[in-house]
Amino acid sequence: MLAMNYRGPQRVRIDHKPEPEILHPQDAIVRVTRSCICGSDLHLYNGSVPDTRVGMTFGHEFTGVVEQVGPEVQKLKVGDHVLVPFNIACGKCVFCRQGLYGNCHESNPEATAVGGIFGYSHTAGGYDGGQAEYARVPYADVSPTVIPDWMDPDDAVMLTDVTPTGYQAAEMGGIQKGDTVVVFGAGPVGIMAARCAWLFGAGRVIIIDQIEYRLDFARRWCPCEAYDFRSIGDPVLFLKKATDWLGADVCIDAVGAEANGSPFHNTLGRGLKVIGGAATALHWAINSVRKGGVVSVVGVYGPTQTLVPFGNIVNKGITVRANQASVKRLLPRLIEHVRTGVLDPKALITHRIPLEEVSDAYRMFSAKLDNCIKPVLLPPAARA
Repeated sequence: MLAMNYRGPQRVRIDHKPEPEILHPQDAIVRVTRSCICGSDLHLYNGSVPDTRVGMTFGHEFTGVVEQVGPEVQKLKVGDHVLVPFNIACGKCVFCRQGLYGNCHESNPEATAVGGIFGYSHTAGGYDGGQAEYARVPYADVSPTVIPDWMDPDDAVMLTDVTPTGYQAAEMGGIQKGDTVVVFGAGPVGIMAARCAWLFGAGRVIIIDQIEYRLDFARRWCPCEAYDFRSIGDPVLFLKKATDWLGADVCIDAVGAEANGSPFHNTLGRGLKVIGGAATALHWAINSVRKGGVVSVVGVYGPTQTLVPFGNIVNKGITVRANQASVKRLLPRLIEHVRTGVLDPKALITHRIPLEEVSDAYRMFSAKLDNCIKPVLLPPAARA
């Protein structure tokens, strides 16, 4: 089959790899119909996530048609068109039973923190992802969800990660009616988090980024205030002034390991990679939030230590909430939001690209070319 093949930092190509096989009675094999490139994939692409091995296939956001099922699979049948959440979850462990599907205790033998994730290095279990013609889906009765007949497939693929992650970012903020919410990062997740902040009662929403076309999109679609941090001086001082010197009620870090804005963090976290990423956005969030406020973190950081001003967290009485989105828990609510038109996830998709052009797609998305906000890869069969 055709599949994306990681060859090292900033080197990916399309290649032929063996088709996946049923390895466990609860597996399913899915013929991929759509697969996104996520901003989180760029952390892998740029070498920021440890144990990303040559030969791996990325892709944790995909939909597809069930081609085979293992003998213990009961809820799916051959021919079902499913959206596949990025979490690989057993559904039975102590954490899955609490709805913490992103922290499944059984799906990732490589770590005690995060559960298994499709196509996201061996720190997340070493599973190949969906930027391919076919993918193996473990625990097929747990997370994969049959796409409703009325749903646009482009909306469906956006429910595998971007929409639930943005929604959970806002949810973890504990937003109260009238709150001022600041989102750091105007990538797809940050834009979705800003849009969803209104659903929880926000009275004011602000996005901070440096890519003007993304800021323009956020102003129109969220809608929200949006600022280029290069034009406002110190973002923390700017946000304090904008909030009567109190700070925002909720700050969301939707950037993670590759934030710009601090030469010090860039050198240590992105250049030398001696810490788990450039935590600039996290610093800004902690220092911009009000005393007693909430910082919600969905940006990806490496598992090694990260420079965080913990004294500020303690002295300001800040609540920090962070996790991988538990997609399965959120799907019923989000599917209803799509059905009623409250959310229109497919609006974030700007590019539909043949799978064979995956190398160019990564280069474009990474370099922020052609006003790219969200690229979707289409395998040959999906284009036929």
